[in-house]
Amino acid sequence: MTLTKAQSDISRRRDVFSADLVQGARADRIRQLNDRLRCQGDGGRVMITAGVAALPAAVQASIFAAIRSFAAFDGANDPFDEHDFGVVRTDATCACWKIDYYDRTLTAYSPDPAIPAVTIRVLTIMLGAEF
Repeated sequence: MTLTKAQSDISRRRDVFSADLVQGARADRIRQLNDRLRCQGDGGRVMITAGVAALPAAVQASIFAAIRSFAAFDGANDPFDEHDFGVVRTDATCACWKIDYYDRTLTAYSPDPAIPAVTIRVLTIMLGAEF
């Protein structure tokens, strides 16, 4: 059976729509996992750079609190809607954070950051000057 052009167009649109739904669900899952690490420190590793480590404990605490409560995600700073990067400013300093996705051996990138069983998330917190 041959499809008419209209049937073929509908089928193609359905495939694109389905792919968009799958990609949207995947981004939702990645975002949830990233937020869990960023806000709760759960589901990965948290690393700080030498510059952050050299700051007084009170300044570090204010940076960490700002990162946990960061909610200013938009299309400019979060184009893939994964909540994997941000910049925070406290009274004392400007800091950046990013989340990278590695395989379980930490020697290569994760094959799929939406699947925790094959991914180790690493949240790195750095001074703005270290970025």
